[in-house]
Amino acid sequence: MKLQRLRIAVQKSGRLRDGSMNLLKEAGISFSNGKDQLKAPSSNFPVELIFLRDDDIPQYVEDRVADVGIVGENIFIEKQRKNDPIKKLGFAQCRLSIAVPRGTAYTGLDWLEGKNIATSYPEIVQQFLTRHRVKAGIHVISGSVEIAPGIGLADAIVDIVSTGSTLQSNGLQEVQPIMDSEALLIAGPGLETERREILDQLLFRIEAVNSARNNKYILLNCPDEAIERISQVIPGMNSPTIMPLARKGWSSLHSVVNENDFWSQIDQLKAAGAEGILVIPIEKMIR
Repeated sequence: MKLQRLRIAVQKSGRLRDGSMNLLKEAGISFSNGKDQLKAPSSNFPVELIFLRDDDIPQYVEDRVADVGIVGENIFIEKQRKNDPIKKLGFAQCRLSIAVPRGTAYTGLDWLEGKNIATSYPEIVQQFLTRHRVKAGIHVISGSVEIAPGIGLADAIVDIVSTGSTLQSNGLQEVQPIMDSEALLIAGPGLETERREILDQLLFRIEAVNSARNNKYILLNCPDEAIERISQVIPGMNSPTIMPLARKGWSSLHSVVNENDFWSQIDQLKAAGAEGILVIPIEKMIR
């Protein structure tokens, strides 16, 4: 009987590809793929990668050429295909924003009335303009959108912004975010039971990886009388692990903390009497 594999469409080149490959690697899935390969089966998990242009992934998933795909939210919304959003993956964060030539006296969305906007995302831009009751022309450009104002093609652009350095180098300034975006796992309609089971296993692994990224393992020493107070500050997944030290009246307390919360908690821990605080990365975290 032929082994069933879940076919995953991944960006052929670019930061979405790099992030996708890193995530799958951290999830313990190995691939042997050369530079120009368009397909790559896993050697230790029932999946196969198909490398495509990111703009094409929603269509290939809808047509069942691939079972699932990893795309930017912006592409998923723009293409409007009959696919299901399964999970945000926590990488390739960016935003779709309006930008105008630097020095423009931008006064708000009313400034766009009657103007021309260049973009690769006409559906998203039109929805945004309609929602805010702004009438503007849209020029669809497939690449190098930033050049449009400089050659007189448009008054403004709407494009993906990450650091903003590309806008600055082209004499533009960001004035209005439209939407946030990150990598998104999508699935086509009517996924077969066996492939759905493989997808569930993959999601379990991804959740373990992403939970580990967002959390750290913390170890500290504290007086026994401070245990209750410290436990309230860093309760962990259930409750901290507490082990007595050779030093009488002292214990070692182990817990899990969200990295975003740790720096706001550190002063409370020190004030409660915590010493020798160690923060250690977690490789995988299963709740």
